[in-house]
Amino acid sequence: METFNHKLNVYFETWMGPRDQRVRGWLLLDNYPPTFALTVMYLLIVWMGPKYMKHRQPYPCRGLLVLYNLGLTLLSFYMFYELVTAVWYGGYNFYCQDTHSAQEVDNKIINVLWWYYFSKLIEFMDTFFFILRKNNHQITFLHTYHHASMLNIWWFVMNWVPCGHSYFGASLNSFVHVVMYSYYGLSAIPAMRPYLWWKKYITQFQLIQFFLTMSQTIFAVIWPCGFPDGWLYFQIGYMVTLIFLFSNFYIQTYNKHSASLRKEHQNGSPLSTNGHANGTPSMEHTAHKKLRVD
Repeated sequence: METFNHKLNVYFETWMGPRDQRVRGWLLLDNYPPTFALTVMYLLIVWMGPKYMKHRQPYPCRGLLVLYNLGLTLLSFYMFYELVTAVWYGGYNFYCQDTHSAQEVDNKIINVLWWYYFSKLIEFMDTFFFILRKNNHQITFLHTYHHASMLNIWWFVMNWVPCGHSYFGASLNSFVHVVMYSYYGLSAIPAMRPYLWWKKYITQFQLIQFFLTMSQTIFAVIWPCGFPDGWLYFQIGYMVTLIFLFSNFYIQTYNKHSASLRKEHQNGSPLSTNGHANGTPSMEHTAHKKLRVD
């Protein structure tokens, strides 16, 4: 196994250049196979889990969901706060920042971004809760692609560009996750659900995040600072895939349901002002409750 890992590392370094030695010995970062194996296990559970649960009762997991979402909300806030304060007081350049220019700040950001990488492994639990609760309609291609790809991408980021310009997307994503996981934590408490109105705006917020990340990455291409161009072009391409997939989700989920509701209203559908008809949740309410993207 050691020989295989060594050959794989040599291949990666031949392809992408020398690895960043500041993360040597860090948990899960020395060799790629553990991260890849965890992703394969995740995909197998995505495939086999619904089959296993098919003839079983769903697990409510309410208490676990509250604790899980609270934990990720706090972790996301910690990462956002630490990254923003580090780059603000450390004098990072907004348009482009190399990975070897501010040692103390770089080291702090590397530490926080390791937690960001590790959080992508924790977030596999999003899917596992869907399976246990038999919310299989939530396990879309977008959901699976986003979760599986992020862990692997960030293994490479941590090994080659673990600071510098890499901070921006992680900072924005951590802030979005504060909003998102706090929402899902509160939605696991039935008494709170009538007061949660902003789920639709989470997807809008995510799309804004992708556009801002792509724009800031383009700045680094226009005004280079030594941050590797290959990583910048890869990030722009990845953002394009997320913008396409999340936009499609938003259109399918919200615009089509809004059009359907307008049609029902024109046809005299007896929906009351609180979004219920004869005690049954309206189409829009049901869509917001059932469909989730993260």
